[in-house]
Amino acid sequence: MRPLWLLASLLALSQALPFEQKAFWDFTLDDGLPMLNDEEASGAETTSGVPDLDSLPPTFSAMCPFGCHCHLRVVQCSDLGLKAVPKEISPDTTLLDLQNNDISELRRDDFKGLQHLYALVLVNNKISKIHEKAFSPLRKLQKLYISKNHLVEIPPNLPSSLVELRIHDNRIRKVPKGVFSGLRNMNCIEMGGNPLENSGFEPGAFDGLKLNYLRISEAKLTGIPKDLPETLNELHLDHNKIQAIELEDLLRYSKLYRLGLGHNQIRMIENGSLSFLPTLRELHLDNNKLSRVPSGLPDLKLLQEMAARPLVTFRPCQSRRSELYSCHSPPKGMAKAKVFPKCLE
Repeated sequence: MRPLWLLASLLALSQALPFEQKAFWDFTLDDGLPMLNDEEASGAETTSGVPDLDSLPPTFSAMCPFGCHCHLRVVQCSDLGLKAVPKEISPDTTLLDLQNNDISELRRDDFKGLQHLYALVLVNNKISKIHEKAFSPLRKLQKLYISKNHLVEIPPNLPSSLVELRIHDNRIRKVPKGVFSGLRNMNCIEMGGNPLENSGFEPGAFDGLKLNYLRISEAKLTGIPKDLPETLNELHLDHNKIQAIELEDLLRYSKLYRLGLGHNQIRMIENGSLSFLPTLRELHLDNNKLSRVPSGLPDLKLLQEMAARPLVTFRPCQSRRSELYSCHSPPKGMAKAKVFPKCLE
């Protein structure tokens, strides 16, 4: 039997401020329930000493979909070639794993009765259509992972309880105003890998959100999107086509401590732009077209880590500061340079 996903216990995401991305999966369930952990994104090592589900005694339930594995309140139905969401899912299910199937549509009653569901995993299916009321029963849903599907729009009527939305690697071209309306608990959105251009963000698209973490990497951005949430601690815009950072681009993001702008086409950072980021600790500018480090860099008193190669000139030299280690591994091949441990010329 193929080993099931490992289980682990971490602090609830709602208590983890600012948000830290530790892996592609970051499931955390209430009251001691399990967390799924995937090694895909971060390269972080799997927590040691965690038992395999196969090694645990089975929980006999009157309701477990055919071919799935059910333990406690976790229902795992991945890699089964399913064409639709299975029936006979126990109403006390807290985590439902449907990744790596062939599901193409989420219908109105697919999640009927699952009022206790906390995490829903739909990664790597063929979903292109979602009924406007498909998520209505999920009043306690906090984590929705629906990446690597065929979606052309952000699902409507997302549960107001949602904390984390991962919708990267779809076909989304537009983020309309109001799509996140009422999502006051939302903390993290991962929407990279979609063909999003700057014009695809309607004014007010992020109104009302209090995000700590936003990633729009591997899209088609030519500049930093306007009117992102002021609450952001982490903003990742790597692997786009951003050409310049202008004075007003970072004006509203005074709470940022990690900014990712690597692998763009940035030639110019306007003087004073970085002065709006007094709490910035980590800056990624690697693989751009800059000829020198911005003159305002020494003014970032808390900056502890920087990836900024290739650069012709790196002149500021100050005393070595305590190091900040990223909670996830940098992209393969990234050249990292600690800020100010020595002068580079």
